[in-house]
Amino acid sequence: MEHTGSRPLQTKRLLLRPFCEEDAQAMFRNWASDGEVTKYLTWTPHENAEQTRAILKMWQAEAKNADCYHWAIVFGGEAIGDISVVFADVHNERGVIGYCLSRKFWGRGLMTEALSEVTRYLFEEAGFFRLEAMYSARNPASGRVMEKCGYLYEGTFRKHFKLLSTGERTDIVQRAILREDYFARK
Repeated sequence: MEHTGSRPLQTKRLLLRPFCEEDAQAMFRNWASDGEVTKYLTWTPHENAEQTRAILKMWQAEAKNADCYHWAIVFGGEAIGDISVVFADVHNERGVIGYCLSRKFWGRGLMTEALSEVTRYLFEEAGFFRLEAMYSARNPASGRVMEKCGYLYEGTFRKHFKLLSTGERTDIVQRAILREDYFARK
């Protein structure tokens, strides 16, 4: 594995780049304050833009590290989402991916485009061997994004997570892709 960090990545419609402090208002407005976006995530909606700004300052400090893989999803010049390696196991060359997107942009294939490019980058340039992603069984759209990008179903963890939004327990589905799976698809 060669740590290459959060280099800017370009797709047909998106720019994936490290977050900057100027993204705070867009992040807060577009997804961080939206209970529908955070409904199945591991964090609750931000109460104000200052909370978002404080998180961005932390992310900016982390982005200086070569082992940080965290991007703002930029469409039309504005940050509309977030995609990152939320956990990396360097010894096993394994990463866990997390993402979220502004509700205004759901259903347009933008998250599939972002995940596809991040997957390419992590295998082809950073040298990961295995990438994993998980989603609430109540959010099958997230699973479809992973499936379109070649992530294979590995299992369901029954009642694995208690939703912060409702307190209800939800099954968590895990999907993963290996380097060999990725290159076989090319």
